[in-house]
Amino acid sequence: MKLKNKKIAFGLTSSFYAFKATIIEMKKIISEGGEIFPIMSKGAYTTNSKFGNAADYIRKIEYITKKKIINGMEEAEEVEADIMVIAPCSRK
Repeated sequence: MKLKNKKIAFGLTSSFYAFKATIIEMKKIISEGGEIFPIMSKGAYTTNSKFGNAADYIRKIEYITKKKIINGMEEAEEVEADIMVIAPCSRK
């Protein structure tokens, strides 16, 4: 992928089982030169699950992206991005 200098709004949903794999993909995007603006749904931002604590994921994501997670609609509306990712995007 050619992601150098691309601004990527990266939205995480409450599919907690996939957070670890999603964070790995975020790291790949950053290593390719992409800039990630992390966005979490209310559920993803506040819910602890058997897959981990929300606060731990928040710390990891903010550390690797070097950006505070956006978790409000007003903040999210102001993000200007080249690409929008919603992950994980589960199918049932």
